[in-house]
Amino acid sequence: MIVAVSGGKGGVGKSTVSLNLGRELGAVVVDADLATADLPRGSGPDLHDVLAGRADPLEVVEPIGPVRFLPCGRTLAGARASNLARLPRVVDRLERECGRVVVDCPAGLARDVGVQLECAHVSVLVTEPTESALVDAVRTRRIALALDTPIASIVLNRATAGATDRLENRVERELGAPTAVIEELSAVDEAMEQQRPVRDVDPDCAAIDAFESVARSIERCEQRLSDRIGVR
Repeated sequence: MIVAVSGGKGGVGKSTVSLNLGRELGAVVVDADLATADLPRGSGPDLHDVLAGRADPLEVVEPIGPVRFLPCGRTLAGARASNLARLPRVVDRLERECGRVVVDCPAGLARDVGVQLECAHVSVLVTEPTESALVDAVRTRRIALALDTPIASIVLNRATAGATDRLENRVERELGAPTAVIEELSAVDEAMEQQRPVRDVDPDCAAIDAFESVARSIERCEQRLSDRIGVR
């Protein structure tokens, strides 16, 4: 199963969700934000090198704490040398050899995330309870569905405690997918500052329930996909 974590607007928490889904699903996390990578750095070659044909993806994957990553470089020259058209073959190979793959998409719409979304089996949309973020989530949903990438789950991030029930129901109804709410919590911010999953920083943090819920939604999609393949 290949999962694209997207959302349109930058800064809504896509990297946070990608990192934690990698932990919950036992997946390889691919930092596919070629220009503004935000996940842990690796110790050797990175996705820029892979997409430029200088490195093998399986040799670049490395464990950073409890999560396996295919990290991305931070240089403009590396981004310019990358051939994004190679990404689908890279993630397909990772899925065959490693199992589940989570792709952290860049911010933006249309061409900025089209390749990442199209190479995934399902998408997780990350948004915030602001008008601009929700509008971008709606637009990203349209792009994903146009590329035949169904939405497995919505993440409503940085919500205010006790003020989200009505908004959660509205988002779930309008975007047509199960919605998990992550409240504004210091433990989540602390974990991201350390570039570690929330579960490994604060095992009692309420956000873990949301990450587990999203992971279960993905697993249900994975089972439905497996059933369809089995029928064929």
